Amino acid sequence: MTYDIYKQARNTAWKFLIDNEVNALPVKLSAICRRNNIALLYDDGKYLSDNKRGITFIDDNRKFNIVLNSNYSDAVKRYTIGHELGHIFLGHFTENTMNHFDMEYQAERFAIDILAPACVLWGLDLHKAEDIAKICNISMQSARIRAERMDILYKRNKFLTSSLEKQVFENFSDFIRQHKSK
Repeated sequence: MTYDIYKQARNTAWKFLIDNEVNALPVKLSAICRRNNIALLYDDGKYLSDNKRGITFIDDNRKFNIVLNSNYSDAVKRYTIGHELGHIFLGHFTENTMNHFDMEYQAERFAIDILAPACVLWGLDLHKAEDIAKICNISMQSARIRAERMDILYKRNKFLTSSLEKQVFENFSDFIRQHKSK
């Protein structure tokens, strides 16, 4: 896995948060999909096997459609939407020379970076998976993975070194301030 693949996912996630004027957690994915003319659909058995969480396709009108498996929890469906948005906003539907594994890795990074932005978690001084899961409305499994990554990031203490990350943090500043005063 190259750092460039990770960096592209991270930077695209930051730009996504900025462009969609996201300033609070949990991120309102349904509203973002509506704003970007992306349909959210539940599978009727036509597209997904029982264990597949979601898929994205482009219809005849060139509109993106995210199809979700309704058998999963809301937190898992939210993460699946984030993952599928990653495929869309990272350009995986255009001519792409990236292999399948790298595209899936990128979409996973994008999903966690929009649902639980590291700089916002840092601003809130969150460390525990339980707290991350609650505030971000993500599954405990995703929150544990994010908490492990946050441990590394806290040790590095290199937050707000990118202009994009600074903008994301600034957009969330009122939310962080209100949340820390509770």
